[in-house]
Amino acid sequence: MIDHLVLATPNLESTAAEVSAAWDIALTPGGSHVRLGSRNELTGLGDGSYLEVVGPDVMQPAPQRPRPFGIDMLATARLVAWCARPTRPLNDVIADAGVAGIDVGQPSEMSRRRPDGVVLEWQLTPPHLDEPHHGVLPFLIDWQGSPHPTASLAHEARLVTLHLTHPRADLLRTFVEILGGDPRIVVAQGPAAIAAEVATPAGVIML
Repeated sequence: MIDHLVLATPNLESTAAEVSAAWDIALTPGGSHVRLGSRNELTGLGDGSYLEVVGPDVMQPAPQRPRPFGIDMLATARLVAWCARPTRPLNDVIADAGVAGIDVGQPSEMSRRRPDGVVLEWQLTPPHLDEPHHGVLPFLIDWQGSPHPTASLAHEARLVTLHLTHPRADLLRTFVEILGGDPRIVVAQGPAAIAAEVATPAGVIML
């Protein structure tokens, strides 16, 4: 159910190098998000999940709107959000969430071209980076007919636990249940915050 974690950065090259060195792994170039001014590098986290390191794409012109995930406002790299991949159609999950009092927004179409030329296309609901969620409430993805990124990634690192705190922990737990649940997720009451415990070849790392 956890599709990926989003580590946003103002400098993709330096952050990807830091992650690679600290985790003793190699990251895989993901590709550019055309017209959004961003691109990413990825590494697998096991069990169908991966880490996305996303930052400015210096080869693209400056976009007409802010880059995704608050990239333009960051001074340092930070785990800003996580994405869930439901096993049911997005519209069904969005409807069930609405009944529970959770507004996750509507999906939009997105795409990127991998360095090998393969075009990935997916549907994505918007991330919830502002009050009251600060990235703790997941955004949702449907990869449709595209190959999932984990199929072409190494999985030398593994996500052990995704720690989520939220002022409405009950609401967040309800949403996780609607999504199908994941034993790696731990939800606690408190100010909105997200952290991840990852087992790597260099030891356990906290994001």
